[in-house]
Amino acid sequence: MDVRIGVTQHPRELDVELADDTDRDELTRSIEEALADDDKVLWLTDRKGRRVGVPSAKVAYVEIGASEERRVGFGAP
Repeated sequence: MDVRIGVTQHPRELDVELADDTDRDELTRSIEEALADDDKVLWLTDRKGRRVGVPSAKVAYVEIGASEERRVGFGAP
């Protein structure tokens, strides 16, 4: 599962690739809980075990998507 986080006053997005068996509802609840208070930090752990933390006051948006194979080149749709 892919999560894309927009950070205020930063031109690039953060892309975090979570494990395929991540529960979408549980993930949404944890994101909502972290963003409910500006003093909290949104923590996500990617599929390699690395942890990414973003202060909730700096989060512009969060986009949750399914993992998909990214095709590049002439074979891309």
